Amino acid sequence: MEEKSTLWKSGLTHGLITGLALIIYSVLLFVLELNLKSGLNYLAYLIIIAGFIYGTKTYRDNALNGSITYSKALGYSTIILLVAAILSTIYNYVFFTIIDPDIVDKILAVSEEKMLSRGMSDEQIEMGIEMSKKFMSPVVMTIMGFIWTMIFGFILALITSAFIKKEDDSFQNAMQDIKEEE
Repeated sequence: MEEKSTLWKSGLTHGLITGLALIIYSVLLFVLELNLKSGLNYLAYLIIIAGFIYGTKTYRDNALNGSITYSKALGYSTIILLVAAILSTIYNYVFFTIIDPDIVDKILAVSEEKMLSRGMSDEQIEMGIEMSKKFMSPVVMTIMGFIWTMIFGFILALITSAFIKKEDDSFQNAMQDIKEEE
């Protein structure tokens, strides 16, 4: 029972740290006016990966005596992801509704520029912008952001857990000690 309590408490802590790091990164992009540069937004996944690696290794080494199964590492990373995604989603909703309520117009302007640079006709651009507007409300953008963070974050958790897992060698070590004594 104590291990389960430690799992959730530690997972919540590392999820909060990861979520705060994501928020700080988003604020930094906004302040530097780089938040509309789509490539930089993908760097947030590096923050998530760092949160998984640091959090799960810390949990493995401190609470589990240096060993963790793949499934437990995946579960722990998923806790970190869920907490970080919820925290980040709350921030994003505040950002879309209070901090920068004009962000939708800015995103649409960037989209229009991209369509123009691809040589699309005015009619195609107008149709594309109208279609985009349907999915650009703060609520829809926030929900979609949460869903995408969970999907891609879980894929990253699947991958990082394979590298973080470390099987318990205590039985093998004990058997080796017995053989050496004989």
